[in-house]
Amino acid sequence: MGAVKTKRMPRAVREQQMLDAAVRTFGQRGYMAASMDEIAELAGVSKPLVYLYLNSKEDLFTACIRREAKALTEAVRAGTRPGLPADRQLWSGLTAFFTHTARYPDGWAVLHLQARTHGEVFAAEAAAMREEIVAFVTQLILAAARDAHRDPDLPEREVAGLAEALVGAAESLADWANATSGVTARQSAATLMNFAWAGLGDLMAGRRWSPPDDDGGAAGAQAGATSPAT
Repeated sequence: MGAVKTKRMPRAVREQQMLDAAVRTFGQRGYMAASMDEIAELAGVSKPLVYLYLNSKEDLFTACIRREAKALTEAVRAGTRPGLPADRQLWSGLTAFFTHTARYPDGWAVLHLQARTHGEVFAAEAAAMREEIVAFVTQLILAAARDAHRDPDLPEREVAGLAEALVGAAESLADWANATSGVTARQSAATLMNFAWAGLGDLMAGRRWSPPDDDGGAAGAQAGATSPAT
């Protein structure tokens, strides 16, 4: 009887297996400490095969960043539900974001920590992902403002700033949630909604907070803290 031939694993499947191992290793050990030997062992392949498929440690790390960035942006876009009120759209997008970062903490560590701190090329890859999310949130807020009142006095540049602030807060909260036992994605999204939506909700309705005049800044700020807005 002849030897039984085993079915050869397709290249794409094998490559994803290597990327899975690399994301786990980079996310948990950091880019500098991670070794190709360790990644190959975790993937169940030889180190030469990793080099054959992905060329170098730098190329492997770049491939990890790109894959995780694509997965995160797709998750946020898929999670946001068009046609709902503005607060529900933001809620669904934030919930999708925190669900993904909680489900794939190693991928989030690669994107938010490792990619940003180990070279300009890697940082640029992560920045491109972040810019896409900020642009998406900018358009979401802008569309919500236009729906809330027909002629909103809300410049797109200001909306972009709000989106930057919101995304930055979400990133920091995701780091905290992943490091804190028992915090769910729903709780993280609710925390950020409670922090951000009171202000955004007023903006959607055309009620804007204005800085006090320079002459009475301290007094105005103190009065504003004790008196309801008019």
